[in-house]
Amino acid sequence: MNENLFASFITPTMMGLPIVVLIIMFPTILFPSPNRLINNRMVSVQQWLTSQVLKQMMMIHNPKGRTWALMLVSLIMFIGSTNLLGLLPHSFTPTTQLSMNLGMAIPLWAGTVILGFRHKTKASLAHFLPQGTPMALIPMLIIIETISLFIQPMALAVRLTANITAGHLLMHLIGGATLALMSISPTTALITFIVLVLLTMLEFAVALIQAYVFTLLVNLYLHDNT
Repeated sequence: MNENLFASFITPTMMGLPIVVLIIMFPTILFPSPNRLINNRMVSVQQWLTSQVLKQMMMIHNPKGRTWALMLVSLIMFIGSTNLLGLLPHSFTPTTQLSMNLGMAIPLWAGTVILGFRHKTKASLAHFLPQGTPMALIPMLIIIETISLFIQPMALAVRLTANITAGHLLMHLIGGATLALMSISPTTALITFIVLVLLTMLEFAVALIQAYVFTLLVNLYLHDNT
């Protein structure tokens, strides 16, 4: 119980050098490139899930928006696999770092906004001033809409960071309470252990849901700008 509560969120190092790049690259091992005429079950399931997610995301896009298909599929696979690997004991979850999530959110958001201003200039500018706005409210509404536009990448990153971090902290606290109660009250410890197991199952779902939500919001930003 003397362990620092936030020790699991510290970037790991080896010989004084951060190894977060290796950790980020590790999920690519889970998605091998098929090199056989007939794939095994694991690769077949991965390809089926990928095609279903891709089909659902691309159905709202025009041909110009569908050019982002590879980017969006890679994004959801990377975030989902990273979140799941972070649930393993003594592992590090890169998506608990706000800096990394901002590094993903800002370029993707900026790409969709630039795409919108390039191909739909009038429609993009019209978002800053709804039709029929009174003259007295025009300056205030332009400021509010501008702020809301620039908050979008921050909201993307903070949502992912907060949900993953909160789940890890809750699992850490309940796990520590279970260990402490084993010598005091085995019955209470058993109850907290059951709660911990249920929470772990919930975190597996949250890991995938947050990857889907992050990618879906980027997908909606892209849809609004193409």
